[in-house]
Amino acid sequence: MLDNLLLFVQFPPLAVDVVVNGLLIGAIFALAAYGMALVWGVLNIVNVVQGELVVLGGYVTFLLVQWGMPPLIGVPVSALVMFGVGWVLYRAIVFRVVDKDIFISILATFGLAILIQQLANLSFGADVRSVDAGLGSLHFLDGMVTVAWVKLIAFALALVAGASLWFFLRHARLGQAIRATAQNPRAARILGIDTGRVYAATYALNAALCGAAGSLAVMAWTIHPYMGLPYTVRSFMVVVVAGVGNVGAVVAAGLGLGALENVAGFVLGTEFQIAFVFALMVTILVWRHLRAARRREHLK
Repeated sequence: MLDNLLLFVQFPPLAVDVVVNGLLIGAIFALAAYGMALVWGVLNIVNVVQGELVVLGGYVTFLLVQWGMPPLIGVPVSALVMFGVGWVLYRAIVFRVVDKDIFISILATFGLAILIQQLANLSFGADVRSVDAGLGSLHFLDGMVTVAWVKLIAFALALVAGASLWFFLRHARLGQAIRATAQNPRAARILGIDTGRVYAATYALNAALCGAAGSLAVMAWTIHPYMGLPYTVRSFMVVVVAGVGNVGAVVAAGLGLGALENVAGFVLGTEFQIAFVFALMVTILVWRHLRAARRREHLK
């Protein structure tokens, strides 16, 4: 571990390469976290199946490439397909846990995650899948820093998606209905808003964001049927740190998490990268608990 840390000191461009690539990968985490923040804020559901929706989005792009379609077409197509999947999941299962205790929603979506994992394993096999975007890479500092074009596209798309989501929630009629429902569902119903439709659209929009994230993940990284849980944990951490109603903070937290995870993977070894993610989640939850406890002490 110390040897790897010394490499950062001896070869600063190597540190730049690790951090920059981590920031760009973090954009994919932010894209998936947008959806979790939306569902958590509006439906009051911790969507444990979030990562499996990302993986399904990746498989949609994988199938499109197998059928001869250009990989980048997979981003909008995966988003559209997953929008439909999200709508069906809400109407079939998720609507039953809205307004229930939050632990019921955790158990229900956890069961849904296991079901999707097994179906994906039966349909696509347990092999790791990836898609060659065929876009090449940029090289800087005599080739010491390499950045894949697909990661730059993911970064740009995350920023565009964040800005579009912000604009949609403030200016579109459905976006305003989503905000009203998030603030007070009963008042929204009294004012004539169909909250059932708003909940379904919110969950479907979340699935579409996951689909786009999964499409970029299969081009920039890899997917397999059991890779969903790390994406769920990353999205959960980003939302816990950033809050459910701050799109800019979600972007910043996602990029920071990507950089931290990449540095940890280099220093500790890639076999400990996921362990670092889970350890970081525990640390953040303990920190939030202690912070909340201090606030309660001040109120006494």
